[in-house]
Amino acid sequence: MADDLIKTGRVATVFGGSGFIGRHVVRALAKDGWRIRVATRRPDLAFHLQPLGKVGQIHAVQANVRYPASVAAALQGADAVVNLVGIQVESGRQTFEAAHVFGARAVARAARDAGISNFTLMSGIGVDAESESAYVRSRARGEAETLDAVPGAVILRPSVVFGQEDQFFNRFATIARVSPALPLFGGGTAKLQPVFAGDVAKAAALALAGVAKPGAAYELGGPATRTLRELMQFVCDTIGRKRLLVPLPESLGLLFARATEIGNTLGLGLYPRDFLLTRDQARLLGEDNVVSAAAIAEGRTLEGLGVAPEAIESIVPGYLARFRKAGQFEKPELA
Repeated sequence: MADDLIKTGRVATVFGGSGFIGRHVVRALAKDGWRIRVATRRPDLAFHLQPLGKVGQIHAVQANVRYPASVAAALQGADAVVNLVGIQVESGRQTFEAAHVFGARAVARAARDAGISNFTLMSGIGVDAESESAYVRSRARGEAETLDAVPGAVILRPSVVFGQEDQFFNRFATIARVSPALPLFGGGTAKLQPVFAGDVAKAAALALAGVAKPGAAYELGGPATRTLRELMQFVCDTIGRKRLLVPLPESLGLLFARATEIGNTLGLGLYPRDFLLTRDQARLLGEDNVVSAAAIAEGRTLEGLGVAPEAIESIVPGYLARFRKAGQFEKPELA
């Protein structure tokens, strides 16, 4: 089936396809037989995507969502669009407004003008235009801009995404390796539902295949809900390090985050990236991030798409093994 699809020339343009979630999405689409055009600011840094498909199936092109002309060029001759562009921390011209709002509008309008209705946007659980979080507000506006231009677009809202290069488990494992304590923002009581990047990618592929309902927002979560404290304990147990888990009320959590922001500014680029946690991120770690009852009832979930989500226990220990004192060889089952 895949060979037949490749021969038909169906092209999917994936914006942000060279990133963490992007490479999983590219792999899933390649498996489904799409010809994939990866739109990225630095095509020369996207060669790692080539082995994910057959010869000639994956091609990187230069595009920047802040420049609509480059977006339109990346969509020429395309049949479907996946917009994965997103940032967690603002830096220079890479702001939430630019990436999540202006960028989403540019991609969606270019798709509309090109007559492309098969459109999928990556967002996040808990989007709220009135949220205190600038990240969440920008995601909500990005969804609105996308649906305004392409009403049938499918929105994917994952919880915390995990995988070999994630910025969640890897970050806290890095901190636990050198710090005697781990901070529990919001007291550590917030509920999270970590979802595997490969499962998120399957959802994106199914959306392009027409399985998802047009115009619907799918909330993607893993098979289990855990508190932040439970997840931090999981990290410590996995890497074999005993660490003090320190609950921080919101006020202290924001103060802690502000200190890392100042350290990053004064560090002139030398401050360790894994130790930077913004006030916006601190707020989010203190809030629940799980699939809603409404999404479950309406089948707007991974299970509703026919995807059985992977558990953190089956994947995370494999890539956190490097944080153990003796690395992957400390326990035979992790080798």
